[in-house]
Amino acid sequence: MSRIFTQIFYVLLFVYAGNIAAQAQSITVSGTVKDKQSKEGLAGVSLTIKGHSGGTASTSNGSFTFTTSAKVPFTLVVSYVGYGTVEQQITGNTTGINLELETAVVLGGDVVVSASRTPERILESPVSIERMSAASIREIAAPSFYDALNNMKGVESSMQSLTFKSINTRGFNSNGNTRFNQYIDGMDNQAPGLNFSVGNIVGITELDVDNVELLPGASSALYGAGGINGTLLMTSKDPFKYPGASFQYKTGVNHVNDDNSSVQPFNQLDVRMAKSWNNKFGVKAAFSFLQAKDWFGNNYSNFDRTANSVKSGDRSSDPNYDGVNVYGDEVNANLRFVAAGISANPQLAAAFAGFNGIMTAAPTASYGNLVTLINANPAYAALRPALPYLGVAYGLRNGLISNQSVSRTGYNESDLVDYGTKSLKFSGGLYYNITPTIQLIGQANWGTGTSVYTGSDRYSLRNFNIGQYKIELKGQDFFVKAYTTQERSGDSYISSILGSYINEKTSPSRTSWFPTYTAAYATAKAQGATDAIANAAARSAADANRALPGSAAFINNKNAIMNTNISATNFATGVYGAKFDDKTNLYHYEGQYNFTNLFNNVIEFQVGASSRLYQLRSGGTIFDDLNREININEYGAFAQAGKKFGEFFKLTVAGRYDKSTNFEGRFTPRITGVFTVAKNNNIRLSYQTGYRNPTTQNQYIDLSVGGGSQRLIGGLPVSLAKYGLSTEATKGYTEASYRAYNAALVSGTSPAGILQKYTFDPRGVRPESVQAYEIGYKGLLSPRLLIDAYGYYNRYKDFITAVNVYQQVGTSTDYVKYGVPVNAEGTVTSYGGALGLDYLMGKWNVSGNVSYNQIGDLPANYINDFNTPKIRYNLGLGNKEIVKNFGFNVSYRWQDQFYWNSSFSAGQVPAYSTLDAQVSLRIPSVNSVVKLGGSNILNKYYFTSYGNPEAGAIYYIGLTFNP
Repeated sequence: MSRIFTQIFYVLLFVYAGNIAAQAQSITVSGTVKDKQSKEGLAGVSLTIKGHSGGTASTSNGSFTFTTSAKVPFTLVVSYVGYGTVEQQITGNTTGINLELETAVVLGGDVVVSASRTPERILESPVSIERMSAASIREIAAPSFYDALNNMKGVESSMQSLTFKSINTRGFNSNGNTRFNQYIDGMDNQAPGLNFSVGNIVGITELDVDNVELLPGASSALYGAGGINGTLLMTSKDPFKYPGASFQYKTGVNHVNDDNSSVQPFNQLDVRMAKSWNNKFGVKAAFSFLQAKDWFGNNYSNFDRTANSVKSGDRSSDPNYDGVNVYGDEVNANLRFVAAGISANPQLAAAFAGFNGIMTAAPTASYGNLVTLINANPAYAALRPALPYLGVAYGLRNGLISNQSVSRTGYNESDLVDYGTKSLKFSGGLYYNITPTIQLIGQANWGTGTSVYTGSDRYSLRNFNIGQYKIELKGQDFFVKAYTTQERSGDSYISSILGSYINEKTSPSRTSWFPTYTAAYATAKAQGATDAIANAAARSAADANRALPGSAAFINNKNAIMNTNISATNFATGVYGAKFDDKTNLYHYEGQYNFTNLFNNVIEFQVGASSRLYQLRSGGTIFDDLNREININEYGAFAQAGKKFGEFFKLTVAGRYDKSTNFEGRFTPRITGVFTVAKNNNIRLSYQTGYRNPTTQNQYIDLSVGGGSQRLIGGLPVSLAKYGLSTEATKGYTEASYRAYNAALVSGTSPAGILQKYTFDPRGVRPESVQAYEIGYKGLLSPRLLIDAYGYYNRYKDFITAVNVYQQVGTSTDYVKYGVPVNAEGTVTSYGGALGLDYLMGKWNVSGNVSYNQIGDLPANYINDFNTPKIRYNLGLGNKEIVKNFGFNVSYRWQDQFYWNSSFSAGQVPAYSTLDAQVSLRIPSVNSVVKLGGSNILNKYYFTSYGNPEAGAIYYIGLTFNP
């Protein structure tokens, strides 16, 4: 397969070389663009030739230059946010062109690239697309551009912490969403080992954002595996188009009226510098640092892990309490099972024989009389050291020991997790213009931070860092690039494992804590105590040596465990570790060529190919790679052709073939049509297919979570075989039958024949796919009213979900719980739509959008994790200059309640609303802007997904120089 890629690569290079020669025949277009009123040069103005790909943007003084293969005459299209679009006919000289723009807010004038991987007007996009420009980012009310993505039509998010948010569209939202792709300057932003898109933790700095484009829905035909529900593309600024120095400082507060914390400071500093020489060499560097106190995970609801649902009770009322954001209490045991184990202990065999002999001789003797008898009679002196277990013998004989499970006393998340959020980001690039249209780029993005992430557990990401390094050669019609992603988990650890192992360090569950609890419980019951009093006394006895939060023992144990790798854990020697050590790398190679100009725009035609290598390196702390190296290879190629028929219809057809190491190759087609029903009014139809491979963790994970109560393993046949889950004699039992089995034990009925074995597909987990149908309309009903609407219907096949199975340990009463990714049988469907309106009233911009999402058909036994509200809407009102140099922006968001289901927790997410607002003062004399604003300014605490923290308001004031 590598030979095929080598051949493709050389073919592309040959075509590129031909393109370079062709560029020698191109002409240069240059000039200046100014504000008509002030006569000042305008920076960042977009200039393109109508009907041709390529173009440029003006520099800081308004000058521009680029080359094109277009022949005179042609139409130069000039657009800039906040100004009216100009189309100027060029019939003669193509240099020294002087252009002037007038202030105006124009709707529908944006040019987008991601919808077809070639420039086109957003009004003519063949699929739904949202765009955020650098100018609009400056006016947002949210603390960052990434937070403002929620204002886009059809977008939802899951917030795991202050700096960690997962973006999603079209339903099936999740923590660390793996159905949604994110790219920064063409580099996949997903952490290759931890599997979440790092979003803006270590992403692009706000001052360096040129634009953001979002594609809801499937996009595999153009972008390959992943992106089954959507794709986000973030593009940074070019130093030739955006030279100069800028900085931005925001300071504010959060945790206002928070029961968990006093008011805390929020600070962020961004700096960007760029410089170019002779339009040949360019360099840029950007820096960002954020520091704040994170939101607290404080959901203490009682969670039933077997049923994966919330139940009533708390620690005082339920001996088997398991708090959602409490860790260590996931470990539990059945009192009768523990009592039976105590009685069968060989070291206590003689004592229990003696106790039973005495009780047989005196069958009506009370527990107190038995104690007196043993202490008073010299013949029973040998039994006295075992008197703490007399209650167990007495309880078993008289049926006093309840058939109930009890859990260990856990620790709140705030005692275990590092809430000192930090984000430090660096990015830089070197640019060399080989010719006016061919550019060589070397780029590096690196960031580190401390945050909290929710997956199958709550992970404290401490000093996590990720670096992305790229070299790219690109021209007007082509690019070829190579980049690598280097992921390092730093000092990150699993919070529930930490809580559980602090407990184990002070009092091992099997040999100490549960036997102590059971003996104290049985003794209390034998003395006539109620069940509640007996449980309270038992917990007090078992927790006698518990390391209390803040104590020296707690701190010492915590530090030792969180700095020891999980793979080093050894119960026999008392070594415990909660740290994972991920050093996974990704290497990606890609090329693309657009033949459209070579074909004189008679037909649009593009081809591209890519190759990718994952190197999984976790030392056995995440993956099954303790004693081996795991590599995954992926490759693919695509082609797209488009043809415009007159002025009224454009048809585009695309297809892509992809292959991965562990899975069969697959072809994903795409067909779109755009009907122009009137000027600036278009109806779009599309049929798209998408797929995603099982993630690296879906394939090879081998990790204990839930305080050690569950092991997650990969869904490949090799993982199933490793744990005997594909062998008939050692298969696991279904979760439903295991629950019924436990219910029978509790009720005292016979459990015989209840347990049912689960049979995995011998092929293991496979890629999932979707067929997506969409109809949409985007148009200007007037120059002041823009409407965008769409409806979609999706059919998912081989939907990747997960099952829990319970495997019996030998012939004991112990069972090991395994979480395994599998494909749902049958078809999963979803459907929905959205409507967006933008209306201009002079300088006032009124906007609004509403989205509807619904799940349709579900296979039998499929766990519904649609995790999406049916209705949500956004409202916006803004005026960038209500009076001279003074503007404002307000955004309101509401979403309906819905049920959240994930491998970490499940429960109802209430409806909530947020209001973001900002006012800004422009100070032209020092080229600065002062902004006063806030997110969720009404300070209504809410959470977006069950088990994640509640977020309150952030209030800030910011100063930006040279925005």
